[in-house]
Amino acid sequence: MIVITNPVSIANEIDTIHSLFGNGLELLHIRKPDLSAAEMRSYLSEIKSDLRGQLVLHSHHHLTSSFGINRIHFSESERKKTATIFGKSAFETYKTKGFHLSTSVHNMEDFNALDHVFEYAFLSPVFPSISKENYFSKIDWFQVIKSRTNYSTKLIALGGIESKNTEQTLQNGFDNVALLGTIWNQNNPIKNFKSCQKIVQST
Repeated sequence: MIVITNPVSIANEIDTIHSLFGNGLELLHIRKPDLSAAEMRSYLSEIKSDLRGQLVLHSHHHLTSSFGINRIHFSESERKKTATIFGKSAFETYKTKGFHLSTSVHNMEDFNALDHVFEYAFLSPVFPSISKENYFSKIDWFQVIKSRTNYSTKLIALGGIESKNTEQTLQNGFDNVALLGTIWNQNNPIKNFKSCQKIVQST
């Protein structure tokens, strides 16, 4: 199971991050689009060094070497821009340097067309977003997922994921789930995490 940071600062955020890892969090995506490189460096410095192998960096990829991070994420726009400018071989170069790559998609066609270098991809929004007001899809993803042909990349559900819909999501073809709003925009983040975790582990 994956957790994505809130884009903006949250009270007691670093303490919550450490508690999440203490309760078995596998990967934390650091998505802070408004942070400068210096601010990102400061933010990463607050996270315990022994956890940095489980961090996935969405921006300021050049900081990975300084913090021993070997996981990077490409947004959909970044992925397409990089492929247009440098070609798909650019992603292979990251892989040969030991990086684990992930990305985001918003339709099944793009997911099916992904290169095998991407270990997993977020597909969103599966349910109405908890963190973004009026952000939802009119698509029935559980029907669309039946057209999946890409099985070399894991498909991760994002958007409105919480304990009440986690089992349904996994039973309908998603490989895993990513949490954002249920952690950062609701009370009891650790309780919410553990509730989803229990379902993922038993499904």
